[in-house]
Amino acid sequence: MAVYAIGDLHLPFGAAKPMDIFGGAWNGYVDKLRAGLGVLQDEDVCVFAGDLSWAMRLPEALPDFKFVDSFPGRKIVLKGNHDYWWDTVGKHKKFLEANGIKSIEFLHNNHYEYEGIGLCGTRGWFFEEDKGTEEDRKVFARELLRLEASLKSADGLKKYAFLHYPPLYKNYECREIIALFEQYGVERCYYGHIHGAGHRSAFEGAYNGVEYTMISADWLNFSPVCVVK
Repeated sequence: MAVYAIGDLHLPFGAAKPMDIFGGAWNGYVDKLRAGLGVLQDEDVCVFAGDLSWAMRLPEALPDFKFVDSFPGRKIVLKGNHDYWWDTVGKHKKFLEANGIKSIEFLHNNHYEYEGIGLCGTRGWFFEEDKGTEEDRKVFARELLRLEASLKSADGLKKYAFLHYPPLYKNYECREIIALFEQYGVERCYYGHIHGAGHRSAFEGAYNGVEYTMISADWLNFSPVCVVK
């Protein structure tokens, strides 16, 4: 039994938008994902930290969900900035049930428990007071509420946070998210979103008592990282 995590699969089956056009590590990435996700066993959990599918609408994402569902274990999906198919969790659940997909769940204002650990999280957002728009401010405020709701729901558990956007990047520090981590005793944070040359500016390691790990698929060579074993 183990918990794994990976972000940014950018699956192309529902939208015919393969990432191979970017070359480099993305060449043949679907085959790399098949091999990497092959580590999953029936009793495992894998958290997918956003940007799962390029599909624009939920029905178009069905082939991508079927790809994820084809692997063993339980899968927990949170929203990324390119998950345009995302609607409401209620609609997601009904859609998956109608299509016989039983292994996928959604991390949204909630948590999942694994052996005394609360798997918490939300999409997150890049927001800087001097650069953000009013719409950015509203989105960011909602994301803070969702993260806090997730952390609150895991009261009494050890807490690991999964985000799509990094709370730390280059000279950027999301003080509000970091403050929530401190308030609720988050021990680890796993995030994605960063690709290519941006990897050089990603932060990994300990900061204010939280251990940060980047889990973008291309950074992990398309194999999920083991979170708990």
